[in-house]
Order: sequence, then structure tokens, then C-alpha cells
Amino acid sequence: MDVRNCKGCGKIFNYISGPPLCPSCAKALDLKFEEVKEYIYDHPGVGMQEVSEVMEVSISQIKQWIREERLAFAEDSMIGLECEGCGVTIKTGRFCSSCKDRLTKGFKDLYPETSTNKEIKKFPKDNPKMRFLGDKSDN
Repeated sequence: MDVRNCKGCGKIFNYISGPPLCPSCAKALDLKFEEVKEYIYDHPGVGMQEVSEVMEVSISQIKQWIREERLAFAEDSMIGLECEGCGVTIKTGRFCSSCKDRLTKGFKDLYPETSTNKEIKKFPKDNPKMRFLGDKSDN
């Protein structure tokens, strides 16, 4: 059992996962997220500084929601973040689409083709001999 102090209110709570917030502070943050999302929807050309001031949320929290892809902005919006890979301006997430593609290709190159893609040799049922995949006596 992991016991921590809440980052929001300082109370001790049983930490399971996610941000180090007690259940009541986590619920309050979720409600604040919904309010921020509604405000941005109602005011499409708003900047991050204005959202922060009006909704009483830190800019770092807004950026975290954008990085988590919980918030996304239209292409004509003033709000944007830098791609962590190449620095181009993006509207949500951590990476632009070209960096995501590059990372995906890199991960695919790391792992060879698995045996699930290969055809598995089947043996007749009338042969009671136990066999293993790749058994040399099959040939």
C-alpha cells in the first residue's frame, strides 16, 4: 500500500496510480477540466493566457491536458505546443504526425516478425506421436 500526501490539499491518501491527488481533489480537477473545455468550445479564438485567467487554471495544467490529448484545438486557434520531436507547432498531443510515423516505424523495425504471422504445420490425428514445433523428425 502506497500512502502519499495530496498535491492539492495536503491530506494523506492511499495512492493507486495517476497524479498524486486524493479522490476529492481528482474529482474537482475533472470538474474544472469540463468547465475549461466548455469555455474553449464557447470561445473558439481564445488564447491560453485568457483561459488560465478566466477559468483560474494554471497554464501548465492546460498544457498537460493538451499533451494528454484531452484538449485539442482547431488549426486556426492561437493555442499550440511544440512537438517534442522536431519543434513544429501542434494542437494536441506530444508529437506531430510525421514524428509519430517515424517513431512507429522505428518500433516496428525493433521487433522481428512474430510466429503468429507464420503458418503453423498441422499433424494428422491418426499419428499418436507427440510432436513439437520445429521437430526434425517431421521432415
